[in-house]
Amino acid sequence: MNLRFAVLAASTAVLLSACATAPQPLQGSFTPVNPRDSVATPQVGASVRWGGRIISTTPAQDTTCFQLVSRPLSGTGRPLSSAPDATDGRFIACRAGFYDPAVFAEGREVTFVGKIDGYESTRIGDYDYQLPRVAAEVVYLWPEVREVEVRPYPYYDPYWGPRWGRWSWW
Repeated sequence: MNLRFAVLAASTAVLLSACATAPQPLQGSFTPVNPRDSVATPQVGASVRWGGRIISTTPAQDTTCFQLVSRPLSGTGRPLSSAPDATDGRFIACRAGFYDPAVFAEGREVTFVGKIDGYESTRIGDYDYQLPRVAAEVVYLWPEVREVEVRPYPYYDPYWGPRWGRWSWW
């Protein structure tokens, strides 16, 4: 009985840990620095895994650059949406090839793996902003999450019932 319980507990732990791992392209070891901290202490060449929400996607002739509002990442590498105001600053990620701005649209969640290869200055309103630039090796676009309203059928709603409201036959 104790052996059966131990095997069940071990298999449950393995299955649950598999649910919290990052997809294969996002796995690896990375420098524990966020975009805001990398501007304060330049870290060119550091290997990073950063993600967030897309602000803009700009394709050029042979490369596409993304500007993002950085978010803390979950254990799976997905930007956390549970704290929408939590941000680690902004950053730019560039990758060779064409990425369609209609697909990589404003507000979509994406995670990048790459190395910090420099910094760019930009203006946000009247503010001069220093952005770290990542040479991305991996661009991981997360599927959109759609919220669905679940309503118990039909007995929860006081207007739905066999003898009153919408179902009144007599």
